[in-house]
Amino acid sequence: MDSHFKKMDYITIFRSEHQSLTPNSDKMEKKRDGFQGQKAIVLPRNIIAKYCLHNPLISNAYITDIGYYPKAKFHYRARSQGIDQHILIYNIEGLGWAEIEDKQYTIAPGNFFIVPAGKLNRYGADEKNPWSIYWIHFKGPTADAFVNNHFERTKSYQGTISFNQNRMALFDEIYKHLERGYGYENLSYVNMILNHLLSSFLFHETFNGVSLNDNSSDVVNLSILFMQENMDNMLSLNELASHVNVSASYFSSLFKKKTGFSPIEYFNHLKIQKAGQYLQFTDMRIKEIAYNFGMEDPYYFSRLFTKIMSISPKEYRAKFSTSLKDSAKDKIPDSSPILDNH
Repeated sequence: MDSHFKKMDYITIFRSEHQSLTPNSDKMEKKRDGFQGQKAIVLPRNIIAKYCLHNPLISNAYITDIGYYPKAKFHYRARSQGIDQHILIYNIEGLGWAEIEDKQYTIAPGNFFIVPAGKLNRYGADEKNPWSIYWIHFKGPTADAFVNNHFERTKSYQGTISFNQNRMALFDEIYKHLERGYGYENLSYVNMILNHLLSSFLFHETFNGVSLNDNSSDVVNLSILFMQENMDNMLSLNELASHVNVSASYFSSLFKKKTGFSPIEYFNHLKIQKAGQYLQFTDMRIKEIAYNFGMEDPYYFSRLFTKIMSISPKEYRAKFSTSLKDSAKDKIPDSSPILDNH
């Protein structure tokens, strides 16, 4: 849109260009709020300035408004200039629609959409089957990164997630504590929860947990499950790729793109994570622990553990062990030579 248009011209053009999605929007009843059973809290701006803007714990992402509108018949909002906060709206029931600049979205149950700060927008409930929505307004550099990351990943301001009661519990926890007031501790607490809530939308598969049934098409998650089930084996790249029915080269590229590590590196991290638990909570010899992870050479295990943890197995046990027995029986030299190309 030409930035030199006058404000009134801009609004007129915006409305005419998007009339198709809500053809009777100028005639139907419109409500910003006032729905039976609604919840809404708008934080005083002087409170935000005092306890959020310069609070190092939460200044990167903090809530300015939060609410829940059930069966919000005639709900409608339009902002020709946008606002200075981001908005996240999550629909759990009914239907609605949203327009963010030149992008149009139909909002069904399980859909959410993000209105970035400063973006021209309007949205509303379906007349016959109005939506029930949870919503938050939020600001800060991490909030900016959340919005940008979602758009970069999806090329859309809309998303779809499966219902998870734990996500609703996070929202309820934030709301419940905000009802108790705006003290420093309370605002710090709820806004630290905000990051967890936002992550449940951005990384919803991880938030929901991984299962074979729910993620049968997810090559990376299936391979990680396979790794976890075969911690006592030394799996090769080809074996991992074969398990998820893709080529080794494609699997390796896809896995690293999603996790940041090669498949074998990731597998070794899982093993060393578990090995640390054995060292800390059991009296198993180091060579016994190595054998449990398919490594017949304890020197290789010691070298791998040190490479990943930046501390040798013996040093790790001495530092973190809760065992009552003496671990002096472990005789594996910390600097023993070992091949790197296992």
